[in-house]
Amino acid sequence: MKLNDLFSVEGKVVIVTGGSRGIGEMIARGFLANGARVYISSRTADVCNATAERLQADYGSQCVSIPADLSALEGIDGFVAEFSSWEDRLDVLVNNAGVAAGGALEDFPEESWDRVMEGNVKGPFFTTQRLLPYLEAAASDDSPAKVINIGSVDGVKVSPFPSVSSYGPSKAALHQLTRVLAAHLNQRNVLVNAIAPGPFPTVMLSRGFGGGGDVENTDWGKARDLNPRGRVGRPEEIAGLAIFLGSHASDYIVGEVITCDGGYVSAGARFDLRGPE
Repeated sequence: MKLNDLFSVEGKVVIVTGGSRGIGEMIARGFLANGARVYISSRTADVCNATAERLQADYGSQCVSIPADLSALEGIDGFVAEFSSWEDRLDVLVNNAGVAAGGALEDFPEESWDRVMEGNVKGPFFTTQRLLPYLEAAASDDSPAKVINIGSVDGVKVSPFPSVSSYGPSKAALHQLTRVLAAHLNQRNVLVNAIAPGPFPTVMLSRGFGGGGDVENTDWGKARDLNPRGRVGRPEEIAGLAIFLGSHASDYIVGEVITCDGGYVSAGARFDLRGPE
């Protein structure tokens, strides 16, 4: 067996929701660099369009922007309608779009709770549901279609950031949803797995580390206090795992939640609930 036969994603049709920045952009870059056609979404149209234009220029592979709010059925249905004007099949769906909201436990607002659950649980479920005909059109016994849900280590263990009461539970729900979907879709040749990333240099984590969302100027050295590897993850590390799960090499892996976290989960608690200084 040759590496190209096992790990190639060349020519595959891939959707990466929330693909305009952060982990989604890292994953989109990985697929584009290896010859896939990639469709990205974001709620912010100008950012999504600019990212798609930049990625297509960087890699020469087709990258199409379809801006949409995938936390609501109206947005999902609009996204699917636009996608269907481009493609009649889908090889890999990466459900990466997500939401985080902060607030003290004592007065955490209902609106924020609902928004996080809609973005992180409802959205991936109905996006997968609506795209299932396209996944099945690409799927066969010898070449299953793939769904990759992007969860979080915060869905595996308690976050060191005490103000994100809803985020961890929403990601734990997404992990369980991954297993439920995997059980239902396995014999339909659609394989569902999840990645639970640890710290990567994203806008969301930058805010947690006091960087205000400025990824370039955040002091990522603070991650040493929270991670056995003493650093945040690199783009190729999350992209590589996504490519593996989107390739033939993972055709016998079903319903798994794979951490990509530098040993953060397996090393046990190395923090207190005050969070990073």
